[in-house]
Amino acid sequence: GNIFTQQPSYFSDLDETLPTVLQVFNNILHKCGLQCEEASAEPQKLEEKVSVTAGNMPLQELKDIVLYLCDTCTTLWAFLDVFPLACQTFQKHEFCYRLASFYELAIPELESAIKKRHYEDNSVFADLWRRISHSRKKMMEVFHILINQVCLQPILE
Repeated sequence: GNIFTQQPSYFSDLDETLPTVLQVFNNILHKCGLQCEEASAEPQKLEEKVSVTAGNMPLQELKDIVLYLCDTCTTLWAFLDVFPLACQTFQKHEFCYRLASFYELAIPELESAIKKRHYEDNSVFADLWRRISHSRKKMMEVFHILINQVCLQPILE
């Protein structure tokens, strides 16, 4: 069996870790000057209203964000792929809703920023585009695993 069946307390560890995982998405939105619905409930200091967007941030920062997103999505997918039982814990944190909201806000913004930018080196564009496409694909696959485990499997059983 896997480590979660040997050590059931890992489920509560996972439960405690998920807000941190969700914070990754919020951090990316924040860095792109985007805000998810629930975060906008907090009052913002006036000087915090920085107009940095994915379109006007330094190239290195855009690269970092795309890399961070790609790593996060790939890791999430790999984890749920080998351990679909974790889906119930993910769903307790409204993960599907949060992932869909993030996808809707961030992906078009990042894709547009990548397309519109002027590159000295076209291989940088190709790499960024490959990574954002991979991220998008992995987010959809994570969503499918979650929907399959949380909604479809219980009906089939």
